[in-house]
Amino acid sequence: MTSRVLISIDTALLERIDAACRARGLTRSRYLAQLADQDLVGGRGPGAEPSVKRALKDIDVLFSER
Repeated sequence: MTSRVLISIDTALLERIDAACRARGLTRSRYLAQLADQDLVGGRGPGAEPSVKRALKDIDVLFSER
C-alpha cells in the first residue's frame, strides 16, 4: 500500500535530489522512500551503539589532527 503526501522542500535541495534521482535512474518518490527507509532501519546497525559512536569520534579526532 502506498500513500501520497505533500511536503515542502527548499528549491536548491530539490534540484540536488532530482539530480541524484536521474543519476540512479529512480523516481523522486522511490529515492526519498529509500532514504527514509535507510535512515529508519540503518540507524540500528553497529554504528548506532554508543561505544561504536565514541570510537568513530575518536578516529575522526585522530585524523583531523594530521
